[in-house]
Amino acid sequence: MAVPARAYLSIGEVLNRLRPDFADITISKIRFLESEGLIEPQRTPSGYRKFTTSDLERLRYVLIAQRDQYLPLKVIKDNLDAIDRGLVPAATGSVPAPRPTLGLATIDGEMAPSTFGEVSEMRLSRDELLKNSGLKEDQLVELEGYGLITIRGRHYDGDALAIAKAVTEMAGFGIEARHLRSFKSAADREIGLIEQVITPLTRQKRLPHFLFVCMQHWSAAGFIAFVHKR
Repeated sequence: MAVPARAYLSIGEVLNRLRPDFADITISKIRFLESEGLIEPQRTPSGYRKFTTSDLERLRYVLIAQRDQYLPLKVIKDNLDAIDRGLVPAATGSVPAPRPTLGLATIDGEMAPSTFGEVSEMRLSRDELLKNSGLKEDQLVELEGYGLITIRGRHYDGDALAIAKAVTEMAGFGIEARHLRSFKSAADREIGLIEQVITPLTRQKRLPHFLFVCMQHWSAAGFIAFVHKR
């Protein structure tokens, strides 16, 4: 969606908004932070910078990290990269972690649909996926071999993390990745049945009620249905 013209700020307007909190901020410093890759404002056809409110808040983050935490620009840039990938910046000597709200959500002890539905924008490296899920390298290789976890470009998404955490927890009960292959096959068959039922209902008024019944049972079958998508 295009951003309305006046939703953008000029570099002078950004300077005026930041100066009350950062007395030493200058246009030259804003340009320097841009040259270091910490902000990426858009440009008008004539070459003028166009800052969004997100650019402004990003600048605030950088300036606060410099002033209050004495962080070098490289560390700040790494932190921003983690935030952009849906993660919490890493503490010294560790790797970025998922936001606290990500864990395996439950409803009355069962996996909730939200566990699998709202974290796909997250992007993790292989090392981050392993450390945040508790998986071992050979387990991840096995899951990838069965098509249960796949890398998207250069990163793994939040869905991969949800599956990895589930597999780690199930491993404590002796359930391994090879066992989940049969779950996926069963889900493939059952999804075919559901599609046969839904197709004629889409032309009738009974579909909303059918979907409501399905959602009542989703928490118990959430993982199986989700694995089908992989």
